[in-house]
Amino acid sequence: MSNPVYPAERTGVLLVDPYNDFLSHGGKLFPMLRDVADDVKLIDNLRATVGAARASDIPVFYVPHRRWQPGDYDNWDHPNPTQRLIQQRHTFAKGEFGGEWHPDFVPQDGDIIIQEHWGQSGFANTDLDFQLKQQGVTHVIVIGLLANTCIESTSRFAMELGYHVTLVRDATAAFSKELMHAAHQLNGPTFAHEILTTAEVIAALPTTQGSAA
Repeated sequence: MSNPVYPAERTGVLLVDPYNDFLSHGGKLFPMLRDVADDVKLIDNLRATVGAARASDIPVFYVPHRRWQPGDYDNWDHPNPTQRLIQQRHTFAKGEFGGEWHPDFVPQDGDIIIQEHWGQSGFANTDLDFQLKQQGVTHVIVIGLLANTCIESTSRFAMELGYHVTLVRDATAAFSKELMHAAHQLNGPTFAHEILTTAEVIAALPTTQGSAA
């Protein structure tokens, strides 16, 4: 894992679940994330990665979880444990604060919003693969929440579909340091082509390379 190259016309940033419930004071899950998020400077690194991508004309794909609505998961045969918690907490509720974008990550013109995923993979039952292929993307940089669930599942799926996958260890967070360790030291190396810091990713993007020349 060294000297990665990210051609602007072949690269996409996947921004997963940048909701208030995860990232904002008053969010339902923010208290569970706060320590790890503060430790890695999550918000600053998400801002930096997204900003650098846009400066490099690299498209940003929003990969959002299903916004909870009344009736979701009712009468399902096999809701998973996370879906049961969403059903109880009304996490990412549509039309409520928790289900709105964090104010620093509101989609801009040119960003692509993917269909909402019900589980943990941004690819399963959505148009993500189709949209990436339509944009000619072969390299995905995956950031957002959570490191050990939606980030890992989306990234594993991307690898299975033939994409070059980059994890950004400080542009994600989890509910504990142990889960972050599992995501980046134990599981990530089995499927990711690169596991980098935000600074390393930005240094490898075309605009940064050009300005340094």
